Amino acid sequence: MIQDIEPKIFDNEFRQKEAGSQSKIILFSERMVLIKRNQDNTLHLPEYGELFLKDVAKVSVEKKEYQYIFSIDSDEYFLKKFTGREEQLWEIEGYSWENISGLRQMESKEICFAVMGAFQLYEWYRNNRFCGRCGREMIHSKEQRMLFCRECKNTVFPKVAPAVIVGVVHQDKILMSKYAGREYKKYALLAGFVEFGETAEQTVQREVMEEVGLKVKHIKYYKSQPWGVDSNLLLGYFAELDGDGEITLDQEELASADWFSREMMPAHNDGISLTREMMGFFEQKEAFQRWYREGAG
Repeated sequence: MIQDIEPKIFDNEFRQKEAGSQSKIILFSERMVLIKRNQDNTLHLPEYGELFLKDVAKVSVEKKEYQYIFSIDSDEYFLKKFTGREEQLWEIEGYSWENISGLRQMESKEICFAVMGAFQLYEWYRNNRFCGRCGREMIHSKEQRMLFCRECKNTVFPKVAPAVIVGVVHQDKILMSKYAGREYKKYALLAGFVEFGETAEQTVQREVMEEVGLKVKHIKYYKSQPWGVDSNLLLGYFAELDGDGEITLDQEELASADWFSREMMPAHNDGISLTREMMGFFEQKEAFQRWYREGAG
């Protein structure tokens, strides 16, 4: 999956640092990121030292405008602070603006993961510039990843929205669906957000019933994945159909949903998303059945 960058180590501990000449700088404008795509399809982020070159236009190089966010091994990543003004499209020779939704290259998994994590913080800083309680400007804490209001003492931490992904199985088939009214048109597994007061397992049961009108049993946790583009923590589960397999489609949420045998599955593991890894795991019949029999309750 996109976060699996071993043997490299991702370190998100909060620190106060200034950018050095080789620090990676992540520049966003809405959902666009400034990035270089090399001939071998690998990706490259600008370094702080590059911002001093003569061919750079409209880029502020003041160190105070860049926030340290995390490191991957010895590479330190910095985010340009959101100013509240309409951000300009900075220009750096050799770089272009790309939509973050399209960054799913296995060749540059580390960069894709870094951009997704940085975007989650970019959105958090951007959406919490002012206090939601009294309207005053929020202050960046120097001790932890937190924003606070001097007036009313309100504090805000980065938000993570838990959501489940469900592989519903029945007689050597798996249920796959397509979303209605979304940019993503490929097949996926059923998914939905955890509501307040719910366990993740209750969310699995509710989402499957709401989207396709089916009951499930023997719910078993698989793996999790941070998905920074949407500030999600995805929780993957497999579950067995409980009863009749006739689908009643929620047409507001889904364009289609069908049962697929392993031989006919229209999507496979891409090494990036939890959904695709779960599909790939189901395709490994013996390994999947052995794992699922161990403790599905």
